[in-house]
Amino acid sequence: MTAVTTTTTTETTTTAPAPPATVEVEHQVRRRRRLSPGKRLPATRITGPLLVLALWAAASAAGQLDPGAIPAPWTVVETGIRLWTEGTLTDDVLTSLRRAGAGFAIGLTAGIVLALASGLSRIGEALIDGSVQLNRAVPTLGLIPLFILWLGIGETFKIAIIAIVVYIPIYLNTHAALSGIDHRFVELAEVQGLSRFAFVRQVVVPGALPGFFVGLRLGVTGSWLGLVVLEQINATSGLGYMMFQAQNYGQTDVILVGLVVYGLFGLVSDTAVRAIERRVLSWRRTLSS
Repeated sequence: MTAVTTTTTTETTTTAPAPPATVEVEHQVRRRRRLSPGKRLPATRITGPLLVLALWAAASAAGQLDPGAIPAPWTVVETGIRLWTEGTLTDDVLTSLRRAGAGFAIGLTAGIVLALASGLSRIGEALIDGSVQLNRAVPTLGLIPLFILWLGIGETFKIAIIAIVVYIPIYLNTHAALSGIDHRFVELAEVQGLSRFAFVRQVVVPGALPGFFVGLRLGVTGSWLGLVVLEQINATSGLGYMMFQAQNYGQTDVILVGLVVYGLFGLVSDTAVRAIERRVLSWRRTLSS
């Protein structure tokens, strides 16, 4: 009788259910893990473009697309190789890069300087922020006729317009990041007796970098968007000029070559900015990281 009782007790002990608290904790852990997007997939930036390219090629091969309106991808590649071999595409690409680079450098410098002056000083904010907000409300491309009268029809007005397109998003996002810095950090810096330079280096710059990189990505993209329009106005070279001339002669394959090059420039520059952002802001733990 004693042996039977012992066996029954042992069986009861081994089959006892887990405490409710343990089950709830395990359930919360599983649920919390599902909220994360997971590990970053390789080559995520080119998956979408490759899918579009595959659909384009399949539709062209099946005869679903009019070759006169939308040439096949292999036709566009052949045209691009021919233009590159002749030297036409090389010269146009270098010209566009010079214009975009000059305008981007000026816009980047202006955006950073104005954002710092406005974000770190009430007087600067009163003098600068309202003017920038007014400039943002005015369509930048609508300023082209006025800038042509002021600066002439040459390269200067094109670079100036690109600089305006670039500096506005950089200023807005950097200024917003500066305004969003927790005031407790400022009080801590004052208690620690930091100098103005040390305060900017240790508090302002780390707090403003996330917003700055968002504005930088928008500015890089904006420089290419503005360039394609500006190069069709009294230009004798550049990708936009090449596309405008192709439109006059009905060369859709040349137009698509220009669009593909613009798209590659935008994708490569955005990827480069993202890579720099991940390295500079490696101390952050976010969903994207």
